[in-house]
Amino acid sequence: MSTILVTGGAGFIGSAVIRQLIAETDVTVINVDKLTYAGNLQSLISVADNPRYCFEHVDICDTATVANLFHKHQPDAVMHLAAESHVDRSITGPAAFIETNIIGTYTLLQAARKYWNELSTERKNTFRFHHISTDEVYGSLGEAGFFTENTAYQPNSPYSASKASSDHLVRAWYHTFGLPVVTTNCSNNYGPYHFPEKLIPLIILNACNGKPLPIYGKGDNIRDWLYVDDHARALRLVLERGRVGETYNIGGWNEKSNLEVVHAICTILDELRPQDAPYASLITYVPDRPGHDHRYAIDAGKVAHELGWKPLETFETGLRKTVNWYLTNPDWVDAVISGEYKNWIQQNYSDRGAS
Repeated sequence: MSTILVTGGAGFIGSAVIRQLIAETDVTVINVDKLTYAGNLQSLISVADNPRYCFEHVDICDTATVANLFHKHQPDAVMHLAAESHVDRSITGPAAFIETNIIGTYTLLQAARKYWNELSTERKNTFRFHHISTDEVYGSLGEAGFFTENTAYQPNSPYSASKASSDHLVRAWYHTFGLPVVTTNCSNNYGPYHFPEKLIPLIILNACNGKPLPIYGKGDNIRDWLYVDDHARALRLVLERGRVGETYNIGGWNEKSNLEVVHAICTILDELRPQDAPYASLITYVPDRPGHDHRYAIDAGKVAHELGWKPLETFETGLRKTVNWYLTNPDWVDAVISGEYKNWIQQNYSDRGAS
């Protein structure tokens, strides 16, 4: 695949995918991003000047501009990561999630379908549309068991409902129109360059600044944690070798309660940046959020058996790398917290829109 169009490439997972593709392959990457608050091109400084990288400032809901992207860049594949993804924000403002995650996916599918239909037979056979989704579409697990690719959908938040809707659209475009798709559903990602509204970076940064470490409810909600670079490798494998029409669940085999995660971060910080009192003394319990799923856990056996993928990081090694990255990259962190990254993007990319 010589050219891959990556939507949401300025986001957390998307930027990790792009950094890997540029560093480890010879493909050309077209980064398509609207640059909402969580889109940060400073996470891609290391590849920004590479001749195989191109940024297009585009809203995937813009039908004409999205169609033009396909005509202009002639991609061999699409990796669709663009999404509103924060559950709390979906509760207070669901409209953006409906617009981007559902309408945006529909717009992209329609453009991809038209483009694919006009390709030569050889290129049609190798083209892929890879839709990246979440395990939250499956709802909440009990104390035992795992989500599999055959688990029924039962989304419980506006965010997960919008992603479930997008999954169904992708499936329909395969079964109805023959568009060659693959879908992946992942567990909770963590790692460097994560926007600090999510649990792990929020706890790291709050702790370093002596702020309370908020935990919903009793902190007993359980998530399966996946290091972002491991996820990016899995996504690349699925794109290259996954069976058309199939879904692959990607998880880290790392079930941890929120309280366990926070204590693990505090322990690492006690070692790397000791202070007078243990960081765990900052833990504060706050009222639980509405519809808070109790437990997610993914059976990643299919992607392991079919494609030979397994995570390289344990939760312990990945978390230590993550904490250390935030401690040693204060410029990135300060720019995000202050909002200066938006000014930097405007100054450096104001003339790089789609044409």
